[in-house]
Amino acid sequence: MMNPLVTPSWLARQIGDPSIVILDATLPPVGVTPPVDTHALYLAQHIPGAIFFDIEELSDHSTQLPHMLPTPESFSRSMSTLGVGDQMRIVLYEQQGVFSTPRAWWMLRTFGAQDVYILDGGLPAWIEAGLPVHAGYVDRTPATFRSRFNCDAVKDFAEIQQMIAEREQILDARSSGRFTGVLPEPRPGISSGHMPGAINTPFTELVEGGRLKPAEKLREYFTAKGVNLEQPSATTCGSGVTAAVVALGLEVAGAKNISLYDGSWAEYAQRPEAVIEKTT
Repeated sequence: MMNPLVTPSWLARQIGDPSIVILDATLPPVGVTPPVDTHALYLAQHIPGAIFFDIEELSDHSTQLPHMLPTPESFSRSMSTLGVGDQMRIVLYEQQGVFSTPRAWWMLRTFGAQDVYILDGGLPAWIEAGLPVHAGYVDRTPATFRSRFNCDAVKDFAEIQQMIAEREQILDARSSGRFTGVLPEPRPGISSGHMPGAINTPFTELVEGGRLKPAEKLREYFTAKGVNLEQPSATTCGSGVTAAVVALGLEVAGAKNISLYDGSWAEYAQRPEAVIEKTT
């Protein structure tokens, strides 16, 4: 599979191609008060022709769990209205760092888009390369997005329970403090700790200088954590967002058979039958 990361110079050569769509998929950083208005920041400056991919707006609002995947039908309608077709080449970027864009990458691929890429270094790398930015709204002609849901990319609670029982690889993107149970969860009423047998791979450890670490460093990192890249892996986090950073890191490192637990800790820790371990 082609590396999902692309460079600013590569993207600059594609600007104006009608088969390319560029999406700003920036979620506000967690725990910042007042909340950052990433849509307003998109309107202030964005890569020419880019439209805003609102992960929160595009999630399932029929559940209290955060950021859950919508139905394939709902996602198809939303993408078609935005002007995003499933046969287009889709390039995602983030306004700063590596946090939410991998979630958008995973969503689009899970619903059947094949050509989905992430701009390495995001908007800062684009600006640093001396490339232009635009401001204001961008309207695209509606397109056709036909969802083809890949159930193998998604794990639910029952499947995670089965993975735990079979001692398969589960990689947890939360901080070590939350994983061990030393620090509390940001969501009230939820215990910190971890699933039995899970491997702690904080997503921040996969990033340096505002971009994902190169493939060789990622392979070294996962190997040091005891991850077998040839065996199936499921990723999890607090709400299913930074789990996608780990999924992206696994893919860049050359891992096989990667899935993501959509409910993540927000669901798992609320289930009375869930076993929560703490490291003392």
